Amino acid sequence: MQTHVKIQNTEILSNNWYTLKKITYQYLMPDGSWQTQSREAYDRGNGATILLYNSEQKTVILTRQFRMPTFINGNPTGMLIEACAGLLDKDNPEDCIKRETEEETGYKITQVQKVFEAYMSPGSVTEILYFFVAAYTKNMKVHDGGGIEHEQENIEVLELPLQSALHMISTGEIKDGKTIMLLQYAQLHQLV
Repeated sequence: MQTHVKIQNTEILSNNWYTLKKITYQYLMPDGSWQTQSREAYDRGNGATILLYNSEQKTVILTRQFRMPTFINGNPTGMLIEACAGLLDKDNPEDCIKRETEEETGYKITQVQKVFEAYMSPGSVTEILYFFVAAYTKNMKVHDGGGIEHEQENIEVLELPLQSALHMISTGEIKDGKTIMLLQYAQLHQLV
């Protein structure tokens, strides 16, 4: 089988926090000719995200934290409401999201359901994000959450009615793509 992409050169532009590469490659066009192209790709690893929901209370758990990229792109406070998420590091998506859930929200969950996976910004970022949902109850709360201090996390935990969270999408209070996708999944699949 002939490939339609031949990588010619990979140059590391930055290897500070994650890796930014400039990749020069040849791409096979529909007419059979080869075209040389160049793109930058930001490799920060893969991640996982989760929406915790409580069917009886009709609530979901979200987080709020400062996100510098949103601040420099017009978010006046830099604060963003999001579903709990984290990078995989060296573990699998399920173990990662269980660990991140406890660190960020304070809820210790044992059962998660993977619902889908998606590239979130495929034009420039290599990351695949694994999406999960899980039911929660008050007795699963083992601490206040808030993230890990040495990772400089300062996370506020929010418990909201699902309908309020969905309304916050239309008002612009929730602008995070992964969170919108999970809230719409919860609505479509009637999780609460």
